[in-house]
Parts: sequence; structure tokens; C-alpha cells
Amino acid sequence: MTALPDHRFARVALLTSLYFAQGLPFGFFTQAFPVILRQRGHDLAEIGLVGLLNLPWALKFLWSPLVDRWQGSPLGPRRGWIVPLQVASLSILLALAVAPTDEGGSLFFIGAAFLALNVVAATQDIATDALAVNLLRGGERGLGNGVQVGGYRLGMIVGGGFLLVLFTQTGWSGSFAIMAGLMAVASLPVWIFREPASVAPAPVAEPAPAFGAGRFLCRPGMAAWLAALCIYKAGDAFASSMIRPFLVDLGLALGDVGWLLGTAGSTAALLGALTGGALMVRLPRRTALIGFGVLQLLSVAVWLVPALQPEVGRGVLYAVSIFEHFAGSMATVALFTAMMDACEPQRAGTEYTVQACVVVVATGVFGAASGFSADALGFAGHFALASALCAIGLAGVAVLTRKGLMQVPVR
Repeated sequence: MTALPDHRFARVALLTSLYFAQGLPFGFFTQAFPVILRQRGHDLAEIGLVGLLNLPWALKFLWSPLVDRWQGSPLGPRRGWIVPLQVASLSILLALAVAPTDEGGSLFFIGAAFLALNVVAATQDIATDALAVNLLRGGERGLGNGVQVGGYRLGMIVGGGFLLVLFTQTGWSGSFAIMAGLMAVASLPVWIFREPASVAPAPVAEPAPAFGAGRFLCRPGMAAWLAALCIYKAGDAFASSMIRPFLVDLGLALGDVGWLLGTAGSTAALLGALTGGALMVRLPRRTALIGFGVLQLLSVAVWLVPALQPEVGRGVLYAVSIFEHFAGSMATVALFTAMMDACEPQRAGTEYTVQACVVVVATGVFGAASGFSADALGFAGHFALASALCAIGLAGVAVLTRKGLMQVPVR
């Protein structure tokens, strides 16, 4: 087994493969699955509530201290979690690939498997985020988070784009078989390389507070920072949860939606993540949060164009989708980088996870409510309300991250 060399490219390659593996099934279930459900006649409220299957991502802070504290595997302190969990994800996908399916009768089984995948992936994400916090040096974190979001988006391009385009030919079994194969390939880097001992600092000797997060939550200014995390991506999540059903209602076929969102949109998101990561090297954290947040607000508002004028051509839809994914990814990189800065290396798994859970809960609540909003207001009214939520959230973040109000390093 080869030691991971102390080289930026090796660190970037390892993290890219890990986040790609997480984004692959998540992309299918969050991007392709809602489109398939809408085509089969499910209403908007039902589609919005599918987001509740992501609940493990909101609750993972409950078991994140275990991941931080148990580091006794011969595979390595972080790799000892990641490798078995990768195997578990691969096993679930293989089970889905060989399970008998029919037209709609298997949806409950598929949903249950997605929930199980989320439990496994959320746990793996704790270890992966901790590995990233400890692998990346301070000056690399902006670029590193660009790679993190970019790798995840690359997985979503394949899972939510290409597999949706191919779905009419591959069906459920073929789609899951392809995902399982790609997951196995993406797992090779973490299976091959040995985790350096310096990557994971020894766990702190002091007793862990309640849920392992008490020390973090009691820091001065933490309430303001957590409030900022709640509102920064809420409006974006509120809008994006209904974009796929909206496109189906415009008359786009599965393949059209796959190319538009899963391929063109997610490719733009990958480029946005890399652009945001490169800019984060030079920009202060708070400047990036607010500046990229303005772009995120505009990217949500542009969906009003096709919502108010459904007859617009495909060129407009592609332009809107590309801008929305590009800007949203830049905002995500800024947020994740600031979250990483707030972590102490010894508690990176727990502290980053607590912050990530706050974001997931907030975006999940707004995503689950999005179907009711679109039903009541129509798509134009829904996107207008989402734009207003983005503006309110951005103003709130600008106030909450002012110097002197908080001590979390959002400089």
C-alpha cells in the first residue's frame, strides 16, 4: 500500500474521488428521481416531501463524535471509516441493480434504499470532511473547497444528468448497475493510499460535552454564525427544489431535463466551484460570502423569465440554468470554506458536521415546503418568493457577520 505523498495534486485527487462517490447517487436521487416521479403523475407536494429522505444528513451530528473519537482501525483514523462505508454504499447500489423492478411498484423499495444510502453517505461525509480539514493547509482551503464542491458536482453530473438521459434505455436496474461500477472506480484512490499519521490529530483527552458539540456551540458569537448558516442557502433551496417539476410541466422530456440540468447545469456548477475556490484564495471570507450571495440571488430571480414566459426557447432555459448552477456553486464554496475555518483540527469531524447539519436542516425544511408554495402560488409566484427569501437571507448574513458581532473567523 502506498503512502499518500505530501503533494497538492495527490490531496486534490483523493478528495475529488471521495466527493464524486458521494455526489453520484445523491445526484440521481435529487435530480433524476423528482423528474421521473413528475412524469409518472406525482404531485408537487409529494415530490417536495421526498426531500425528507435526506434527513440523515441533518441528524449526522448525533453520531459525529463517534467518528472523531474512534480512530483505532488498522486502515487509518479516517480511512478506517471511509473504506467500509464505501463498501456499504456499493453493496446497496448492487442490491438495487439486481432487485426486480416494475412500473412504480418498486418506488417504495427504491426510496428505502435511498434512505439507507443517505445514512451511510452522511456518516462517510463526517470522516471525509475531517480528512479534508486536516489535509488542507490554510491557504489551500478555498481551492480545496472548490475541489470538494466540484467533485461532488461531477458526481451529480453523471448521476443526475447522464443517467437521466439514459434512463429510458437502462431503466432502474441498468442505472443502478452503472452507478455501482462508477462507485467502485471512484473508491480506488482511498483503497490504494495509506493515510499519513499526521493527517488526523489525536482526539482531545478532555471529556466530550453533550453530543460532542457543546464546546463548539458555546463559543462567543456562535449563535449569530449558526443563524447565518440557516439563512444563507434557504432561498436557493426553496427555488431549486421545484425547478425539475417546473421543467417537466413545460413539456421537456427526461432526456431534455438531463441535458439541461444534470449535464449543462452541473457542468456549470463544477466550473463555478472551481472559480469560487480560486477567488477564495484572494478574497476575504465575508466579502466572498456576500459577493457570491448576490450572484446567488440573481441566479434564483432569473427563473422568473421562463416562469412568466413559458414559450421561451431552449436557449433561454440553458442560459438560466447555467447561470443558476454557476452562481449557486460559488456561494456554496464560500460558505463551506468559512465553515472549515471555524473548526478546530482535533474536533473537525464533529464541528464541521454540526455546521453542515444546520445548513441541511434549513435547506431541507425550505425544500420540503417548496411543493406547497408552488401549488399555491404557481411557479412564477414561487420563484418570486424564493428571490425575496434570498434577499432577506443575504441581508441577514451581512448583518450577522459584522466585525465584533461574532468571533467565528469570517473576516
